[in-house]
Amino acid sequence: MDVSTAIGERRSVRGFLDRAVDPALLRELALTAARAATGGNLQPWHVDIVHGASMARLKEIMRGKIERRESETPGYDIYPREIPEVMNARRFQIGELLYGHLGIPREDRRARAIWFARNFQFFGAPAAYFVTVDRRMGPPQWADLGMYLQNLMLLAVEAGLATCPQECWAVYPQTVENFLGTPAERMVFCGVAIGYEDPEEAANRTRSPRAPEDEWLTELG
Repeated sequence: MDVSTAIGERRSVRGFLDRAVDPALLRELALTAARAATGGNLQPWHVDIVHGASMARLKEIMRGKIERRESETPGYDIYPREIPEVMNARRFQIGELLYGHLGIPREDRRARAIWFARNFQFFGAPAAYFVTVDRRMGPPQWADLGMYLQNLMLLAVEAGLATCPQECWAVYPQTVENFLGTPAERMVFCGVAIGYEDPEEAANRTRSPRAPEDEWLTELG
């Protein structure tokens, strides 16, 4: 598979088969992704791979927290507090596309909340990566995390796997960091659910549109 094909096929999958992924493959993907570009060669990412009994334990922990409606102080703002309207419209559009495929109307907030809670079960994925970063790192190093993650997700496509990057884990930083044994100087950035796509899951019919090029591309010649 060439890079262009992998880029075109990568998307956030929200329904996985109950089929384990070989731990050796999970490790191989994580190691290969580390060839990502990184300013000053800082390589600011730290990666935890969760699968098997550990994954089952984390899912059970999160099931209890959601049922008890426990909350924590988020580790960071997932979205800016002031979002330009054109971007906010894109956020609204993708949400409506997703819930449209699921048949959940906008006014049914309870059903939407129940569906959203599936984030914390990794949408049924059998494994996940967690990426943490030193709290002293700034925006340039967080950009490095994005480059690592993109490598990881494209490699997953090449391997016949599906992924869903999940910044939602920043909402439960204490739980994740305690579970992983993350040292105090590091913080959780995100998780990435990984597994084999469930082709019968309605949510997986969602394809996020991209803005027309005249909104974001400028050529100077």
